Amino acid sequence: MDKVVATALEAVADVPDGASLAVGGFGLSGVPNVLIQALFELRVGGLSVVSNNCGAMESGLAVLLAAGRIGRVTGSYIGANKEFARQYLAGELEVEMIPQGTLAERLRAGGAGIPAFYTPAGVGTQVAEGGLPWRYDGSGGVALASPAKEVRTFDGAAYVLERGIRTDFALVRAAKGDRHGNLVFSKSARNFNPLAAMAGKVTIAEVEELVEPGAIDPDAVHLPGIFVQRVVALTAEQAADKKIERRTVSVPAIRGPVSG
Repeated sequence: MDKVVATALEAVADVPDGASLAVGGFGLSGVPNVLIQALFELRVGGLSVVSNNCGAMESGLAVLLAAGRIGRVTGSYIGANKEFARQYLAGELEVEMIPQGTLAERLRAGGAGIPAFYTPAGVGTQVAEGGLPWRYDGSGGVALASPAKEVRTFDGAAYVLERGIRTDFALVRAAKGDRHGNLVFSKSARNFNPLAAMAGKVTIAEVEELVEPGAIDPDAVHLPGIFVQRVVALTAEQAADKKIERRTVSVPAIRGPVSG
């Protein structure tokens, strides 16, 4: 089946207000910026987003966040996104913060049809006991707090029950993909993109390089096409548009005169 869609706007045209989205990316790496921009242009709002972080440097999900299109975020990292922090503390945004590894496994479990699993991460903390502020009231008080989770003991150790995550849609970015939806991710872009793709009921992938079926060695496929419903081929310009969050340049050593 050829899953290629002509444009990003066409690919996300049926995403409704209030939809839940699993969005790939790690920092600024592997973020489906073109699909996110298409949602912005379509003015889709009230979104519930599941992603490691919520964008930075006015790119990625930060575009939707700044426009007030996101109502709830499930993630593990706020970072330097000041608008994220402002909306959260002002009571404008509901936020469920969970351990990063737990987030990854919740996405994978949802995609694998596993409704819940036990993990030691968070035992003895508010992650398990409840009380984490999901939404503030805008005056410093907590309007909505996380509930307590089931904790059980296995072989003398305590584990907390975490639910698998399924979302209405998933948006991901791949370095390479074929018309059947088989995808290859580059380096740290592989951290969350495959997991987000698995969690979505309808998964839309933007690919930097579109190839014909059979061009990708089966052993090189990171995500099988069974998890992908739509593919959007990026232009060369879109594929090359990659921002750097923190540029670090070393200071060259200065050599003084050599004395005899």
